[in-house]
Parts: sequence; structure tokens; C-alpha cells
Amino acid sequence: MKEDRHRAAKDVGIWIRVSTDEQAKGDSPEHHRVRAQSYAEAMGWTVSTVYDLAGVSGKTVMDHPECRRMMDDVRAKRITGLVFSNLMRLCRNKRELEDFAAFFRDQDADLVSIQDAIDTSTPAGRMFFTFRAAQAHWEREEISSRVAVSVPIRAKLGKPLGGIAPYGYRWEGKNLVIEPTDAAVRKLIYELFAEHKRIKTVAQILNDRGYRTRDRANVKGGLFSGTAVQRIIEDTSAKGEYRRNHTRSLGAKQGWKVKPEHEWIINAIEPIVSVELWDKCNALLEARQTKRARPAKRGRGVFSDYVFCSCGKKMYFPQNTPKWVCRPCKNKIPVADLEAAFLDEIRGFMVSAEKVTGYLASAQTGLAERRAALETLRKEKDKVKREADKCFELYEAGALTVPQFKERFQPLDARRHQIEREIPRIEAEISAQSTDGVSLEHVAAEARNFCDNWPKLPEDRKRQIVDVFLKRIVVSSDEVKIEVFNLPAFANS
Repeated sequence: MKEDRHRAAKDVGIWIRVSTDEQAKGDSPEHHRVRAQSYAEAMGWTVSTVYDLAGVSGKTVMDHPECRRMMDDVRAKRITGLVFSNLMRLCRNKRELEDFAAFFRDQDADLVSIQDAIDTSTPAGRMFFTFRAAQAHWEREEISSRVAVSVPIRAKLGKPLGGIAPYGYRWEGKNLVIEPTDAAVRKLIYELFAEHKRIKTVAQILNDRGYRTRDRANVKGGLFSGTAVQRIIEDTSAKGEYRRNHTRSLGAKQGWKVKPEHEWIINAIEPIVSVELWDKCNALLEARQTKRARPAKRGRGVFSDYVFCSCGKKMYFPQNTPKWVCRPCKNKIPVADLEAAFLDEIRGFMVSAEKVTGYLASAQTGLAERRAALETLRKEKDKVKREADKCFELYEAGALTVPQFKERFQPLDARRHQIEREIPRIEAEISAQSTDGVSLEHVAAEARNFCDNWPKLPEDRKRQIVDVFLKRIVVSSDEVKIEVFNLPAFANS
């Protein structure tokens, strides 16, 4: 059996984050450090550094000095992996988790979550992570489609859809009413832009005069930017038209997309400026916007740029045929056949995973013994704690002198520390032995879901999956050869 990438020697860092509240509940940072250290040793890795965020909340960690140091180390290749107990120990912010995953992927480094059995240094771990992303995307699309149907109905019925009031207004019950102070500033913005015709000039004048953006969520308002001024000018609420069901979110990184105009719901509200002034300012904006160069158009089809003919030329998917075509030698293959071949490659991984069933079964015996030892230690720890508590109660009651208390308590305290050092070591050994097995079982299940749901995925999501797995496809007259990334080393053993 070939050596997996994660078994090779490498330098890693240990990430420890336990909030103050969690420490008060007995969750020790040292426990997580020892567990990660032991896991790294079991893998044959060298721990180069520890990033200590003990006492730091998981709400946001990206701006923490220790996090910046970690990311600098990854960029400089001082470490090529980060080991932590579980994903919640990394952070509790979904967006930051996604940012971490993207950063480590871009730097060709690995995230290793011991408890979650996710190790992106292993082919199985990367495959599992990708399958889960594809499945989650499909599930989110299903939920979003149901929510999208209800939004226009709620808007037409006048029910709240959420969101903050436009600048210059405030919510009063279910109605938007003018906020006099902000409304005066918003009117000034239109007047200044009509006069100076430059967004940044308007922002500078507002800031120089001491105006600031409005306070929200206990955060003091800041300086106006050109972007903020432009958004305020473009918002139709100022002329008395409050648009609902106007946009939909594309996610934290992609921003918003404007829906087709026929889906908008327009509610009349009290205007801040005249329709004529609003139209004049927006006409100026439209006239000043320059056309951006369009990006190079990618070939048609989710496999574009990956499909090659056996003659060495790239194959294309023309508009007038449902086939991939090599123009010089006229070699062709139907689109459906190419997709089927790609999915067969995914199923092939699943078959490879099943080939290691015997190996996993033999490993279970050793795991059972380690788990039994862990359970024994946990019971022993509880017993020692009870005896130590009893000893302390006797001392508090005056039944023991100081020398008698020390004589009884010190051995118990030493035993407790010994157990607390040993428990995370055994936990790490169990995690190291079971990571591959757990990942493979999950991958097999996710592969089935992935193949079943492939037809339901949107084209852009299919392309993302293709970009993850595919090196190239070579089509000859009697064979389709698919070269992929991330297949496990044992598949060819």
C-alpha cells in the first residue's frame, strides 16, 4: 500500500481556541494541545508552533494577531497544515470557516479537524469535503426556492420581509416613516451631486462638513465613501417608491443580484426629494458609468478546456450539435456519454473505498481496545475526583490536619494530572487510527448522493466540481480516458 500524503513528514501548527466561558466549564486549553500534539506524532508530523487563542470567542478570529501569524506562516510555508480538535475550536463563524477553507486550499495547505474526522491532507478527506459542499449546495437551493415563492406573496400582503430601513427612514411598526435628521442629509446628497456631478466630491464635502453615516447596531457612524453615496442616490425610496422583493442574496462573498423587474413589489411611501431631482441624479450616474471590458468567454459545456482528442487537439461543444467535436479529425462523443464516464469515475472511487473493508475490519480490534482503555481512564478520573473532594471536605470540617491533608491529597492530585495527560493522548491515537475509516465510509455515502443529485445541480456548480476533480479527458475512437485529481493512493495499490 502506497504511503498517503498525510503520512509523509511535514511541519504543522496546533490551533488552540477555548473561550473564557468554556474554560470555566472545565474545557482545558492544555487538553486540546496535548490531543493535537499526540495526533501529529501519530501521523509522523513535526509540530513547529502553537497558536494560542485561549480565552478568545469564536464569533470572529480572522483579525486576531495569532490568526494573522498563522496565516503568515502558511504563506511562507513554515507550516503546511493546521491541527485542531474540531471545527468549532477553529471558529464558530460560518463565513470565516469558508474563508479558512479557501485560504488553505489556495496555499496548498491542510486543515485537520481531529474530532470531525476531516483531514484535507488525505484524498478521502478532500473528496468527502467536496461531496458535502455539493450536497449542501443542492439542499440550500431547494430551501431557497421554497422561500423565494413565499417572499412576493408576503410583500403583496404588506407583511414585513426583514431588513433595515432605507437611509432617511425608520420603521414604525410595519410602516416606513421619515427620520428627519437623516432625511435632511439624504436630500443634501442629491442636491450636491446635481451641482458637482462627482460621487467622491459629494462624499468629501459631507465628511468635511461633519456628516457621518447613520449609527446601526450600537456601532458609531463612519465617514461617507463614494460607494455609499452612489447606493443612496440609486435607491428609489427617496422619490417615494420602496422596492420589495427587489434583490436576492448570492452569499457573503458574491453580494446581491437584482431580480427581474416584473417580480418587484413597489410600495408608495413619503418622498424625500422630487421625482425630477432623483431622475436627474440617476441620469448623471448612468451617463458617467463606463463600460467594463468583458471577460474572455469560456467554452460551452461544464467540461470545456478539459476535453482533448487523442490527436492532441482540444475538443469543443458547438451550439448546433449535442456532441463534443474535434474539428481537425472529426472525432465526436455525445455529451451524455461524457458525463456518464465522469460519474463512473466517481463511482469507481466508491468501489475502491469498498475494497478496503477488510483493512477497516482488522483495524476495529485495535480501536476497540483503545476505546476500552479510554473509558477506564475516564472512570478512574471520576473516582480520583470524588476521593479528592472527600479529602478536601474532611479538611474543611477540621477532621484532617494540614500534614494529614497533604499526605492524602497530593497523591490523588498527582494521579489526576497523570490521567488528564493520558486521556488526550489516547483520544488522539483513536482519532488517528479511525480518520481514514470514518472518512471512507462517509465518502461512499456522499458519492452515492452526489451521483444521484448531479442532474439537479446548476451548471456553475457542476463546473466547480469538475474543476476540483478533473485533470483532463482524452477521447479516442474506442476509449474515454479520464485523468482526475484526489483519488486515494490505495486505489492503484
